[in-house]
Amino acid sequence: MARLADYFVLVAFGPHPRGSGEGQGQILQRFPEKDWEDNPFPQGIELFCQPSGWQLCPERNPPTFFVAVLTDINSERHYCACLTFWEPVEPTQEAVCAADAPEREEASEEGGLARLSPTGLAQSGQLFAPKTLVLVSRLDHADVFRNSLGLIYTIHVEGLNVCLENVVGNLLSCTVPLAGGSQRTISLGAGDRQVIQTPLADSLPVSRCSVALLFRQLGITNVLSLFCAALTEHKVLFLSRSYQRLADACRGLLALLFPLRYSFPYVPILPAQLLEVLSTPTPFIIGVNAAFQAETQELLDVIVADLDGGTVTVPECVHIPPLPEPLQSQTHNVLSMVLDPELELADLAFPPPTTSTSSLKMQDKELRAVFLRLFAQLLQGYRWCLHIVRIHPEPVIRFHKAAFLGQRGLVEDEFLMKVLEGMAFAGFVSERGVPYRPTDLFDELVAHEVARMRADESHPQRVLRHVQELAEQLYKNENPYPAVAMHKVQRPGEASHLRRAPRPFPRLDEGTVQWIVDQAAAKMQGAPPAVKAEKRTTVPSGPPMTAILERGSGLHANSARRLEVVRNCISYVFEGKMLEAKKLLPAVLRALKGRAARRCLAQELHLHVQQNRAVLDHQQFDFVVRMMNCCLQDCTSLDEHGIAAALLPLVTAFCRKLSPGVTQFAYSCVQEHVVWSTPQFWEAMFYGDVQTHIRALYLEPAEDQALSQEGETPSQEDERSALDVASEQRRLWPTLSREKQQELVQKEESTVFSQAIHYANRMSYLLLPLDSSKSRLLRERAGLGDLESASNSLVTNSMAGSVAESYDTESGFEDAETCDVAGAVVRFINRFVDKVCTESGVTSDHLKGLHVMVPDIVQMHIETLEAVHRESKRLPPIQKPKLLRPRLLPGEECVLDGLRVYLLPDGREEGAGGSSGGPALLPAEGAVFLTTYRVIFTGMPTDPLVGEQVVVRSFPVAALTKEKRISVQTPVDQLLQDGLQLRSCTFQLLKMAFDEEVGSDSAELFRKQLHKLRFPPDIRGTFAFSLGGAHAPGRPPRTTKDKASLRTLSRNLVKNAKKTIGRQYVTRKKYNPPGWEPRGQSPAEDQEDEISVSEEPEPSTLTPASALKPSDRMTMSSLVERACCRDYQRLGLGTLSSSLSRAKSEPFRISPVNRMYAICRSYPGLLIVPQSVQDNALQRVSRCYRQNRFPVVCWRSGRSRAVLLRSGGLHGKGVVGLFKAQNAPSPGQSQADSSSLEQEKYLQAVVSSMPRYADASGRNTLSGFSSAHMGAHGKWGSVRASGRSSGLGADVGSRLAGRDVLGPPQANGAPSDPGFLRPQRAALYIIGDKAQLKGVRPDPLQQWELVPIEVFEVRQVKASFKKLLKACVPGCPAAEPGPASFLRSLEDSEWLTQIHKLLQVSVLVVELLDSGSSVLVSLEDGWDITTQVVSLVQLLSDPFYRTLEGFRLLVEKEWLSFGHRFSHRGAHTLAGQSSGVTPVFLQFLDCVHQVHLQFPMEFEFSQFYLKFLGYHHTSRRFRTFLLDSDYERIELGVLYEEKGERRGQPACRSVWEYVERLSKRTPVFYNYMYAPEDTEVLRPYSNVSNLKVWDFYTEETLAEGPPYDWELAQGPPEPPEEERPEGGAPQSRRRVVWPCYDSRPRAQPDAISRLLEELQRLETELGRSPERWKDAWDRVKAAQRLEGPGRPDGRATPSSLLASSVPHHRRSLGVYLQEGPVGSTLSLSLDSDQSSGSTTSSSRQAARRSTSTLYSQFQTAESENRSYEGTLYKKGAFMKPWKARWFVLDKTKHQLRYYDHRVDTECKGIIDLAEVEAVAPGTPTMGAPKTVDEKAFFDVKTTRRVYNFCAQDVPSAQQWVDRIQSCLSDA
Repeated sequence: MARLADYFVLVAFGPHPRGSGEGQGQILQRFPEKDWEDNPFPQGIELFCQPSGWQLCPERNPPTFFVAVLTDINSERHYCACLTFWEPVEPTQEAVCAADAPEREEASEEGGLARLSPTGLAQSGQLFAPKTLVLVSRLDHADVFRNSLGLIYTIHVEGLNVCLENVVGNLLSCTVPLAGGSQRTISLGAGDRQVIQTPLADSLPVSRCSVALLFRQLGITNVLSLFCAALTEHKVLFLSRSYQRLADACRGLLALLFPLRYSFPYVPILPAQLLEVLSTPTPFIIGVNAAFQAETQELLDVIVADLDGGTVTVPECVHIPPLPEPLQSQTHNVLSMVLDPELELADLAFPPPTTSTSSLKMQDKELRAVFLRLFAQLLQGYRWCLHIVRIHPEPVIRFHKAAFLGQRGLVEDEFLMKVLEGMAFAGFVSERGVPYRPTDLFDELVAHEVARMRADESHPQRVLRHVQELAEQLYKNENPYPAVAMHKVQRPGEASHLRRAPRPFPRLDEGTVQWIVDQAAAKMQGAPPAVKAEKRTTVPSGPPMTAILERGSGLHANSARRLEVVRNCISYVFEGKMLEAKKLLPAVLRALKGRAARRCLAQELHLHVQQNRAVLDHQQFDFVVRMMNCCLQDCTSLDEHGIAAALLPLVTAFCRKLSPGVTQFAYSCVQEHVVWSTPQFWEAMFYGDVQTHIRALYLEPAEDQALSQEGETPSQEDERSALDVASEQRRLWPTLSREKQQELVQKEESTVFSQAIHYANRMSYLLLPLDSSKSRLLRERAGLGDLESASNSLVTNSMAGSVAESYDTESGFEDAETCDVAGAVVRFINRFVDKVCTESGVTSDHLKGLHVMVPDIVQMHIETLEAVHRESKRLPPIQKPKLLRPRLLPGEECVLDGLRVYLLPDGREEGAGGSSGGPALLPAEGAVFLTTYRVIFTGMPTDPLVGEQVVVRSFPVAALTKEKRISVQTPVDQLLQDGLQLRSCTFQLLKMAFDEEVGSDSAELFRKQLHKLRFPPDIRGTFAFSLGGAHAPGRPPRTTKDKASLRTLSRNLVKNAKKTIGRQYVTRKKYNPPGWEPRGQSPAEDQEDEISVSEEPEPSTLTPASALKPSDRMTMSSLVERACCRDYQRLGLGTLSSSLSRAKSEPFRISPVNRMYAICRSYPGLLIVPQSVQDNALQRVSRCYRQNRFPVVCWRSGRSRAVLLRSGGLHGKGVVGLFKAQNAPSPGQSQADSSSLEQEKYLQAVVSSMPRYADASGRNTLSGFSSAHMGAHGKWGSVRASGRSSGLGADVGSRLAGRDVLGPPQANGAPSDPGFLRPQRAALYIIGDKAQLKGVRPDPLQQWELVPIEVFEVRQVKASFKKLLKACVPGCPAAEPGPASFLRSLEDSEWLTQIHKLLQVSVLVVELLDSGSSVLVSLEDGWDITTQVVSLVQLLSDPFYRTLEGFRLLVEKEWLSFGHRFSHRGAHTLAGQSSGVTPVFLQFLDCVHQVHLQFPMEFEFSQFYLKFLGYHHTSRRFRTFLLDSDYERIELGVLYEEKGERRGQPACRSVWEYVERLSKRTPVFYNYMYAPEDTEVLRPYSNVSNLKVWDFYTEETLAEGPPYDWELAQGPPEPPEEERPEGGAPQSRRRVVWPCYDSRPRAQPDAISRLLEELQRLETELGRSPERWKDAWDRVKAAQRLEGPGRPDGRATPSSLLASSVPHHRRSLGVYLQEGPVGSTLSLSLDSDQSSGSTTSSSRQAARRSTSTLYSQFQTAESENRSYEGTLYKKGAFMKPWKARWFVLDKTKHQLRYYDHRVDTECKGIIDLAEVEAVAPGTPTMGAPKTVDEKAFFDVKTTRRVYNFCAQDVPSAQQWVDRIQSCLSDA
């Protein structure tokens, strides 16, 4: 029984002590005056009666009632029922108030009423002061309190004849039962009657209607988020104008939290004076009057629920975790069914007439029932995760959080995690974990209804029925007796508060009240306690967790087969069948990713432990350790699946003997896991073990013997869990004698103590590293205490080195001492021991003893470890995987042999397997090799499940762009190791961690060697040069070189001096511009001319000195053979004849003025200049241009005859000066003026040499020019889109159109329609840099016009390329996986924007040329962007350059001869190291690739060809791309050696030669879709949206490294499809292609290669020697052409095969009979013979290339098949005799075949002449024919082997050699 009310208090208004305007509450009277012993009087009641503050009121308000809640220091809640009414203030007081309120300290009258109020108000009307009756109780019977206080007020107001003292006394002496569902009637002695019902169960909260009201006010979603906020310990604040509503809302929220109890500040009504409580750091639930809403605005972390407005505001910084799905949505649905039953019926066609809605009280219970079900679902099976640590004297219970989350599959769930870590749940465990106690509705629900809830999930009606059943029980709990007798309580009459009260509330007589209370107390003591004995029972545990979670299967569904594999492997290990075990190990390690397999492993290993010990041999030990490590590596620090817990007893059981008396246990090899350094794991393990032992203590002794190590007994009694045992013991406890109780307590305490010692040992085992002598510091792991086990490798006997890092003292580490490891471990163990022992009630003496023992335990263990460490070092090292030697190129040598490394994943998704399918190939374990040519990694994936795949990643040393040292964890044993990250400009990245066996000195040596190879001091040190070894021809003797260079030096000094003078002049001119003389003054010109000639030595005197002495090869004839010359002749750009007999009809001529490279070092020897310009003038013209690169013609359009010129940018004093204002000449003129006039003359000459401009006016009227004419000769790309770069398009357009654009410029930067250009068109457009041409006004009289454009600078290319590299090969895995981050970084690099600009400018130039105007491209120094633009223009305009031969010519002419600085841009030597890599050529290739994508049928070469060049222009494998100009190549003797006899040397020095050789064998460079149109000018789209990222940047093949070194790329498996060499019979075998591993383009089936192969197979079957792929291909094309016209659609079948995927406008079909210089060969071919000839529309009449440079032609003469035949003796392979064979030399097929005899049809063997490197005289060997002369022997050397031949006599031998040689030279 308990008192209904503890105190009755009367509080009235009093003045504020400091005289402020506010009043304050004063307690007038309280009863009883003495505090109850069990319940002191609560403080602060005055504040809570008037939460908004004490204030006088101008009118009489009606009485108000609310219940405030106070919480005392013992967290007991006191309910303060407050009834407030207003009484008038006495007039005398008012006057006093008005007079001296500010000074008055205190009022002396009985009422003590005073309040300063506005004076006017005081005079004009009556004021009213509040007075409050307060009832303080620990019971929450709000209605009874309302009635009782109402009665007292009624008696006072109505003046009833009842003694108030009696009523108050009776109220204070009334007692009611706490719970049990009893009903009690009370009367306060005023003729009243009230019935009090107590709830059935005290534990269930009483909510009345508060929950239903809360949902009405806020709605479902808001209440759910408040519910989650309160559970996850956020601050919740309610606002309302009604105090009663605030109290109800808080009560409702608390009722929802049941069965958890809210243990933070709970203040349903917070007084205004205490508002600063809201900024407390703890969570709370508080209600505040809405009047103070403004004060709550600045609270940043408080969730505000506005009850009146129905909103919940969650601040940005607060994240409320939602309920785990599907519970969130299920709860939401059920709540809406309860609150809005009509929702389900709203859509029915025939809704039922009405649905009965439940009453508010009933709805309240239904809502609570939903949340009760929710908790039962959330916490189902929680009792299976309780650890009972002590039973007597009081139960101590711990909850195993990790196991609960793991078994529920909710480890990741934020909500449940926070709830389990919260205070409320801790209270729940200590209160409900007790095994023997009274149970309530929740216990029943969570134990017995779980299965029903699971079954009902998908049946809403059944769920609703369950909710209603629960609601009935909750309702019954609150209202056990439905037929309640009516209350009978008097109430005041209507509006009684407005009547003038007869008097103030009287002062009660304390004595009377006290006497009544004392009487009642005396009576109570005499009476027996009327408390119902609580019925205590064993709490049911419900079904175990595992049964609950059957539906959630993990990622790896563990089939029985997998578990079988694990069991088999373990039994093999213990039976000693090591080979079998080794076979199964990868499968086992794969299976161990699954939980069931890990459990199975632990169980199986347990079976092999006898008496806590299992001694293994070394191999078994390694296997067991490896499997344990695999199990543990996926354990989180919480070990939620109990794997580490199951393995803990095993790691101290398995061991191996190292030597007599020294045993190594498994724990020393599995320390590398985060779980061991987690205190929570050790606590859970400790409590679990203690529970097992305590349970064993109370089981019968018979069972005790059967107890297994796990605490699982086979007997029936085992069914009793530890909680059942504890419950039984708690039931018996009161019946035991005092001694027996003492004995049990001691037994339990010593059990816990012995376990603590055991765990101190266990922890020292797992935390102390094997090699503690090295004072290896323990790395700190965030949030896991200050200890992570110092690392040992997983491989049991290879030990890691030390890590020298010192920790700051804050983290609990002092600077490293030798004992530091021990110290850290001791501290860690002590902390653990303190925590668990105090929690489990170990006596303080025992605890002290433990503290003394721990350091000794650790020290002892360190000593045993020292011996183990010493012995383990003596073990033979474990076999590491064998190093795989990489395949090397001929001539490539290893510089550093393999260093063991791990190749780590670098952010490319390919290597990780992951997204693109296929297994994770990286990290891989292997070695890195450094050769003279490449850096190569070869190895195997560390993940054994990937299988025996070899991983190769390599790149040329020359391509290295950045190396940085990194510190990384090795993938296998997680050691922190030094590493290197090497990035290359061929888009490879090696991110390597050195193995611990690689010393730092070896790693340093590797870096130094790499650096030395990357930046050789001289270009001769590069691979391409050193490859030739000693016989590198063309190197001049050292001495002459020196003299020459001295001379050159002196010349250069003179030149530089002049340059400087010129430069000063330029700067001076900048500030004081000298005027230019009018052009009419010829004397000045002549004068200047003389000066210039005399100042500059004659070219003839200059050349021998400044250029090297020409070697005998360096003659005009060799110059003529250069690519430029061949191309000039093809274009008909002039002939090289002596100047006297020069054909005047030709507008241009080839000038040899630069043959000694005197005028311009970076230009070729022969240049095309206008016919009219003399050679000596060129010297002066060249001075106006940067690097002396004056304008020269490089291409002429075959149709419009316009020419394309190129030059360097102007020196700032050329044309620009001409166009500036023409003032009088200034006296300080220098030769520059004359040069610029020369230059002007030169440009004039260029203009006049164009045939169409030679009319009188010199203007172009463009009369015949129309858009229709244009349209016939061009092809635009297919997609229109808006241009990206405004910097160029519109500007150029407006300039060209004379600032009057007739049609908008084309979206891709090209003109929309040629008509938009000025009708009167300039003859020559000069495309220059905007910055350079600033302030230039076009002169209307000039015949040329400047087009200033904005282009990027070379340094921007460099910066952009760096970013592109980072985007494509990031170096570390992206933070956010997926394409977004890649695309973002790609955009940041601006690479595609630069490509866009290049294409835009090029298309513009193409337009101009096509419309008949000539163009001079004059940008930067004329060797980077100029080269890119000029080459692109030619490629787009002239179909010849889109053939293999033509593209080669284009690159040789524009890039090599015109001096693009390959060495400088590629940073090939030490000098270029600082400048870095700037891949201008790569950017050009990317542009070509973009065009190729848009016009796939216009190019003879494939995309692979472009990638091949992109790779090798930086690789330094070939000499082609090595130097900066022809001049440098001659200086080194590289240029002409290619013309000599190369057969003697094995290696190709020229990339072109290599391509040619390879093309004979395989069509890899050939584009099968090649079907060009006749006069095709391409106009590609250049918008960024039309551009694609080149797959050269992103693709990677780990099977064999980059596929561009063809000899290496032919992997051992069957030859890949597209690029199969001949003789490979097709395999029907299917082959798995991994996207990350194999080269996809090569593995993809390609119909044509397939057919060619089929042909070859058939040929071999028929006994015919197979012919070259090109011949077969050409024959098919020819056949198609011949049969084509016969078909109605003019389309032959093979044609659809050739061009199936590409829509094409038209095809030209027909047979061309071409006249060439080599007789009349009938050449059948498709589409204007682009494939085999070079005749382009622009130069049909041009000379045909010699056949030797073409693929072998299709010949009509059958006799050609056997060019020469006869008998030869051939030496067989090794150890085989000489045999006579019939040999046939076949020129057509380029083969040497042999047969058994002359008439034999079956070929016995073939020697492919493409592979022959040399034919040399031979010597007789053993077994050779005796009679033959020695000179009749000769050898044929191929790339594969050497063939020895012997002819019948010397002449026939000579004949054979000659024939073979001639075949070779033709090829």
